[in-house]
Amino acid sequence: MDSSCEDVSQTDKKFLENLSGSGKAIGVLTSGGDAQGMNAAVRAVVRMGIYVGTKVYFIHEGYQGMVDGGKHIVEANWQDVSSILQVGGTVIGSARCQDFRTREGRKQAAHNLTKHGISNLCVIGGDGSLTGANLFREEWKGLLQELIEEGKIDEATAHKYSHLNIVGMVGSIDNDFCGTDMTIGTDSALHRIIEVVDAIMTTAQSHQRTFVLEVMGRHCGYLALVSALACGADWVFIPESPPGDGWEDQMCQKLSENRARKKRLNIIIISEGAIDCYNKPITSDMIKDLVVKRLGFDTRVTILGHVQRGGTPSAFDRILASRMGVEAVLALLEASPETPACVVSLSGNQAIRVPLMECVQMTQEVQKAMDERKFAEAVKLRGRSFENNLNTYKSLAHKKPEGEQLPSNFNVAVLNVGAPAAGMNAAVRSAVRTGISQGHKMLAVTDGFDGFIKGQIKEIKWGDVGGWIGQGGSLLGTKRTLPAKNAEAIAEQIRSHNISAILLIGGFEAYLGLLELSAARAKFDEFCIPMVMVPATVSNNVPGSDFSIGADTALNAITDTCDRIKQSASGTKRRVFIIETMGGYCGYLASMSGLSAGADVAYIYEEKFDIRELQSNVEHLTGKMKTSVQRGLVLRNENCSENYTTDFIYQLYSEEGKGVFDCRKNVLGHMQQGGSPSPFDRNFGTKISAKAMQWITKKLSETYRQGRVFANSLDTACLLGMCRRTLVFQPVAELKSETDFLHRIPKEQWWLKLRPLMKILAKYKISYDVSDAGQMEHVDRRLTQDSQNSVAI
Repeated sequence: MDSSCEDVSQTDKKFLENLSGSGKAIGVLTSGGDAQGMNAAVRAVVRMGIYVGTKVYFIHEGYQGMVDGGKHIVEANWQDVSSILQVGGTVIGSARCQDFRTREGRKQAAHNLTKHGISNLCVIGGDGSLTGANLFREEWKGLLQELIEEGKIDEATAHKYSHLNIVGMVGSIDNDFCGTDMTIGTDSALHRIIEVVDAIMTTAQSHQRTFVLEVMGRHCGYLALVSALACGADWVFIPESPPGDGWEDQMCQKLSENRARKKRLNIIIISEGAIDCYNKPITSDMIKDLVVKRLGFDTRVTILGHVQRGGTPSAFDRILASRMGVEAVLALLEASPETPACVVSLSGNQAIRVPLMECVQMTQEVQKAMDERKFAEAVKLRGRSFENNLNTYKSLAHKKPEGEQLPSNFNVAVLNVGAPAAGMNAAVRSAVRTGISQGHKMLAVTDGFDGFIKGQIKEIKWGDVGGWIGQGGSLLGTKRTLPAKNAEAIAEQIRSHNISAILLIGGFEAYLGLLELSAARAKFDEFCIPMVMVPATVSNNVPGSDFSIGADTALNAITDTCDRIKQSASGTKRRVFIIETMGGYCGYLASMSGLSAGADVAYIYEEKFDIRELQSNVEHLTGKMKTSVQRGLVLRNENCSENYTTDFIYQLYSEEGKGVFDCRKNVLGHMQQGGSPSPFDRNFGTKISAKAMQWITKKLSETYRQGRVFANSLDTACLLGMCRRTLVFQPVAELKSETDFLHRIPKEQWWLKLRPLMKILAKYKISYDVSDAGQMEHVDRRLTQDSQNSVAI
């Protein structure tokens, strides 16, 4: 798609005219508690609204500003939302409003909105804010009638703005809103928690201490549960699944056993709303006193508090909020008087719309179930993702007593292949512990296929992977060697170590390696065993999966660097930065970091460009320098073009922009592969590996006949990937047709449809395919689908 295109397609042009011709403006407000990413949502609403030709108004200080009117309701322009993408909190303010709880207050708010021609509201907040918005919508006609009777508006105004459209975006770090996989701010809050936990671990190890960390979540244990999963905590307390009778003895025994295994620290995570099975509060001080009294361990309490709300939003939250902001504008402008108020959200990587009050009702049912001590029901109502998190945590945190687990007599090998990626160690830890809990003997292969060939294979036990979850790189070691040329040597190692199944964790080399191993079955029976691959690469270029372990960490590293680079231009002004990202021929990192960092353009291999487009981009930046935003950010995927290299683009921009702006270039290199894994990569790696081991156990059972394992069907050599909303096992042989082997990328890539968003938000006049806009789905139907699908993330 040509980013300089001035005309939109005829279909889209008609659509945009229909939307923008109504003369009804959009008001955007943030309400309730703040959350990182709210500003990205505000920015997207404003810019998408301007893109379709509709006026957009800031409503400052939430509902209070709507009631007070005047200077609190201000028309927004393009520059007003520049430089807010990376800012935490909300720049338009948020406030609790008692006035809006009264009908008189809502009537005043309606009057203020009609003064500005606003009959479309985008509300960014929690369930209380969204419930209030729905009540306002239901009363709207009655409020306008009262305003007519009081002489404050005339009949024509009431007729013109006869109905109020409401679209919500959930901004809440607690992730406590049913009907949505992830709320704006949750991922950033997890980043804050994990940063603190990682820092605390070093001091806890030094002094052999126990730390009790209290995280937010009055009525929802999501933050506590996922952070416990992401750091390998010894114990977690959440309101949806309180401990049973005798939990004090069980917890102390677990802590004591861990110390006996020479573990120098204990981490206990507690949600601020934690309760016991009788609905009595459990506090962090209670736990500390219990550990000190029973075990005598040196114990400290850390209450994270509002640290979790603060700081820079993560790349995920920026992308989520930007996508939701655009979707909210489309939903508002498509709405009719019969359309129910809805919430825009993501399910997997798909944009969806769900009826607001169905979500609110489901959220209230969770609290009701907890109040009635129906905790199993509360967990199910939270959704399949929450339930999977809880089950995975329990299986990995608590080892079954010796003798309780019957041995399976199967040996399962696990190895890393290809370049290192953050989250690989979390995946190995999960695989090892899941395998042991299922009775298998787990074998670690060091240095990938190179180590396999040389026989660098040894048993790895439960305690050997303790502390691995938060470490970057590959502790097993990894190399790019492929197996085909040494198939006989590998077959010999499989035979000598009696290996019954293989788990590969890696990127495109792992994919190629698995294809070669499955092809070698024709010559060597030793390869007729279950084999599965889990994708782990920063490039996110593995066919059969929308996401790879390590890509989120790399995305955050690029985004953080772009933030710093942009900040460095705040004093110099009139500067354009050209940044080269990794990814091989895959433009995922360049495109998604362009969206999360607010880039002006991102050059990738998948979307061809020529000198005319480069010239157009220079002209676009030249125009930008005449505004108040006097800086530019250009991203380039490392292999996007053989001739238009980073140096060429730098020299072209420098020459063509002479006298208007100057240029700097930065090649980010291997810093994108390093660092501690993000919460997403830790959890994705943990859950996907656990699922892979469950598949291996199932296949071993199915293929064990007459004293041996024999598996040679296509479905016994699979790749486990995230596809749209679910984890799917796909035979690697069937993925060959979907692969561009020359350029090492899938032929179809889901994220390409997001590229127009980056261009629209950078003020390019391009077409936007509205056929991919979210469709209305009902919450109860989505829960039914999830309950039938045991692989939901």
